[in-house]
Amino acid sequence: MNIAIVTGASSGMGREFVLQLSNYVSVDEIWVIARRQAALDSLKEECAIPVRPIVLDLVNSESFDAFSKLLEAEKPNVKLLVNAAGFGKFGDFRKVDPIDDCHMLDLNCKALVMMTRITLPYMNAGSHILQLDSLSAFQPVPYIATYGATKAFVLSYSRAISRELKKDSIRVMAMNPGWVKTEFFNHAIETNDGEVQYYNHLYEAKDVVATGLKDLYKTKKDYSVHGFPIKAQVLLVKLVPHRFVMSIWLSQQKKAKNNKNLTVEERK
Repeated sequence: MNIAIVTGASSGMGREFVLQLSNYVSVDEIWVIARRQAALDSLKEECAIPVRPIVLDLVNSESFDAFSKLLEAEKPNVKLLVNAAGFGKFGDFRKVDPIDDCHMLDLNCKALVMMTRITLPYMNAGSHILQLDSLSAFQPVPYIATYGATKAFVLSYSRAISRELKKDSIRVMAMNPGWVKTEFFNHAIETNDGEVQYYNHLYEAKDVVATGLKDLYKTKKDYSVHGFPIKAQVLLVKLVPHRFVMSIWLSQQKKAKNNKNLTVEERK
């Protein structure tokens, strides 16, 4: 059985990946992973490919054992893995609960590594791995400190294993969007007290995901960036010392832009 696997599939870009995969990969099932059963079940009516909901909380290590046993029992051929699960918290790092800091490390980094390692034995030549990353991977980001650091890890890890797996003809790509209006903001701004208020461009999930999938299947890039302004920003932070980049970022936060109506209704 040929399958695709998408984590963080209950909402946001993870959900959008599920809806768009049929344009790029031919599989018998998409295994969709998240914590919310009802949100995963609703994908059955929206997706062109049969969906198998798998309710797991990837912050908990027990989930990896359960998923490993499922793969061992089914022995599928995994043609695509999308690691889209993740979350962030904005604001002064001293206000963010240390437990949330550690959960960001657990979900954004540990879970991504574990899902990649557990799934790889079931992938063959021609398979693909997409790691959902962030523009914040390219620079230190005051007031998004831990989240940005986790995404720097994802970029470095993904680019490195991309070279290692090249000999096996397994393609790995990180996807580094800027601001995308999804449920991400519902939780990210809970701890934000005006420290982050400048959002230069807000993109739609469907457009960002379309670019990511096109780059994954149609190019040889090891990371993908959507939108000319974001590409220009990535180039800038490569050329300018990070102390100046951080100063520019902090200066921008003195003036609000696109900071209204960021939250969206959450799926149950």
